[in-house]
Amino acid sequence: MDRKTDNDVLDAVGPRLRALRRDRGITLANLAAMTGVSESTLSRLESGQRRPSLELLLPLARIYDVPLDDLVGAPRTGDPRIHLKPIRRSEMTFVPLSRQPGGVHAFKMIIPAQPEPLEPTPQTHEGVEWLYVLNGRLRLVIGERDLMLPPGEAAEFDTSLPHWLGSADGGVVELLILFGLQGVRAHVRTGPHRPPQAGSRR
Repeated sequence: MDRKTDNDVLDAVGPRLRALRRDRGITLANLAAMTGVSESTLSRLESGQRRPSLELLLPLARIYDVPLDDLVGAPRTGDPRIHLKPIRRSEMTFVPLSRQPGGVHAFKMIIPAQPEPLEPTPQTHEGVEWLYVLNGRLRLVIGERDLMLPPGEAAEFDTSLPHWLGSADGGVVELLILFGLQGVRAHVRTGPHRPPQAGSRR
């Protein structure tokens, strides 16, 4: 079995911290103000020029609201349960389903019931988003298109286009979301795999 050395673990901390900061939409200057750690130290930490220490990682773990073990990629032992921490933004709830910073992120998103329909407020950001409606009726606005997705329907779109998600009928909507940086897309099989017939060439 391939076992990581201490140097391998420490070398992976910088990229993990950079991915977390970018995922949260925080600049180095803002992070320096929130943690009291200088911007140059944070930059060197993310680039691997500065070795991580407990003194540096503790305030970052508090800001990112993640266990210290997640920052260093330490394996979990003992309790097999996964303790998910919901994130609430603009009255919506996001439950992170993936733990690894960077790459594709998986979330369960819950849009609460609304007594009156909300006016769409489209936003843009870099990346690609794939979603699947679990329950409720989702209203999806992408550019000039205004769509309604019932349970079981999926959509994929470039998030650099103005987009907005909400409830189509005022009820609760639950959906799964995969989000990745530009160029990372979900691959979905549209039909069952058929083995080649006898005598056919592959």
